[in-house]
Amino acid sequence: MKYFLLTLFFSVLIGLGIGFYIKLEDEATGNLIIGLSLMIGFLVLMPLFIYYRWKNRSVKDYMLTKENIKKMQDYQKDKKI
Repeated sequence: MKYFLLTLFFSVLIGLGIGFYIKLEDEATGNLIIGLSLMIGFLVLMPLFIYYRWKNRSVKDYMLTKENIKKMQDYQKDKKI
């Protein structure tokens, strides 16, 4: 999955570069390539990247519950001493 994401990321960057290069000669085709690259980046790459980074994490670790607030307060008290 990591290498697939890297390949997709670099292909989006290359697509953007090609789009801007082509835009100098043929504006319509360049805009099309830039738009498609951005759509792939936002609609495919970002959700896959977010899933890859969060797949083994617990959301409860990042929520402000009474237990987590107590842990933060205890950590601050220990740090001041």
